[in-house]
Amino acid sequence: MKYSWAVIGYGEIALEMAEVLKKNGRTFYGIFGRSFEKALSFARRFGISKVYKNAEELFSDKSVDIVYIATPNSSHAMYIKDALLHGKNVLCEKPIVLNSFQLSNAQNTAKKKNLILSEAMTLYHMPLYKNLQKRIQSGEFGSVKMIQVNFGSFKPYNPENRFFNPEKGGGALMDIGVYALSFARWFMTCAPEQISSQVTFAQSGVDEQSGILLSNSKNEIAVISLSFRAKQPKRGTVICENAFIEIHDFPRGNKAEITWTQDGKKEFIEDGNAEDALFYEVLDMEKAILNSEKEMYLDYSQDVSDIMTKLCSTWNFSV
Repeated sequence: MKYSWAVIGYGEIALEMAEVLKKNGRTFYGIFGRSFEKALSFARRFGISKVYKNAEELFSDKSVDIVYIATPNSSHAMYIKDALLHGKNVLCEKPIVLNSFQLSNAQNTAKKKNLILSEAMTLYHMPLYKNLQKRIQSGEFGSVKMIQVNFGSFKPYNPENRFFNPEKGGGALMDIGVYALSFARWFMTCAPEQISSQVTFAQSGVDEQSGILLSNSKNEIAVISLSFRAKQPKRGTVICENAFIEIHDFPRGNKAEITWTQDGKKEFIEDGNAEDALFYEVLDMEKAILNSEKEMYLDYSQDVSDIMTKLCSTWNFSV
């Protein structure tokens, strides 16, 4: 079955999604953005049929099955709520919302409306992660003991851009930390209950770098290092009783190196393609709608949102 997609936003990630759809012989049906002229230019480039003058016009269009939200973080909750209330399934860019209360409310609305709501968290949809999770759950590697995640980028400081502007949901936690926390949650047997951290702030007040420590009732520990003004490798490591698993460039990881600790033997696996990361999200979203599944790893997104909300509260950082 073919589903009709509309996009809100025309920034970098929306552009990448449009390119991915084009590569697979598809395109968005409609687009809305704050600038009608920019949305129109985007539409002409990708052969998009409808350019809406406002969001209400998009949400009221009965031809639209799925809304893809690719706007600044601070606007996600508003667009999600309006889309769901108009009967649209929603795939929203990460972080899906700014706090756990917004996500709980959105989940409740989706359930009442019998709709699919999902976060566009690439690693949840990469074939490699599904493969490794199955192997871990089978007991092949022994129980999970520790998880280590590094993610750092260098962002030129500008308090007006979305990375450092608190009013736009800026900060390392919201931008890159959500990937690291999602990695940790994917491989943890259950949600963490103990959360501690150290943080330093940018002049604008958003978090610039942090060290985060998580632990759960299964005695699994995750150690996360984030930085916004210093590059780090995008590396995730899952440490089990019998082996440890390393994934480089983990947000769209398709390769893993497994080291068996008893004899040092290494196993290299490859599953999926990094360049198809966004299309895996599309396929999983459509599969969920077709099969009437009521969640798309949204329980993991809720757990991650809970962690982020607690961290922001500890840091006296209002979101």
